[in-house]
Amino acid sequence: MRDGHLAMTGYRRHALTAALLFSLIAASTPAQALACGVTPQSVPFGAYDTLAPGPADGVGMISVACDAETAFTVSVGTGAGSYDAREMHNGAEVLSYNLYTDASRVVVWGDGISGGSTVSASGTSLDLPIYGRIPARQSVEAGSYSDLLVVTVTF
Repeated sequence: MRDGHLAMTGYRRHALTAALLFSLIAASTPAQALACGVTPQSVPFGAYDTLAPGPADGVGMISVACDAETAFTVSVGTGAGSYDAREMHNGAEVLSYNLYTDASRVVVWGDGISGGSTVSASGTSLDLPIYGRIPARQSVEAGSYSDLLVVTVTF
């Protein structure tokens, strides 16, 4: 059995300033100052059984909070793999997985440019679920597998 855990780190980018931070950003606009923060939570998969006939699923959350009503777009990087097949690693061992914007796990969460889709919304705060799936019957050694992704909020 394997423990799959996906850790995500967040930063946000204002479309006009390209300032990057890991906690909170304040960016000036002609009419007002606006600040938004992002709090990504990991996608826990629990123990992965290499003999299970079905995939292992997990659900995490990306929380966005802004100090004023604003439109924003959330994108998620590839991590160690690609948008077609993200990868969690345990040393040299690789466990393929992916992240999705929908509960049916059809629409891959990406950057909207290189691959996958972004999620656009507006408001002052919003919790966005991030759905993960590890395909069944991957032959990997027991251990702790992880990946680190960048979550970007553009406003």
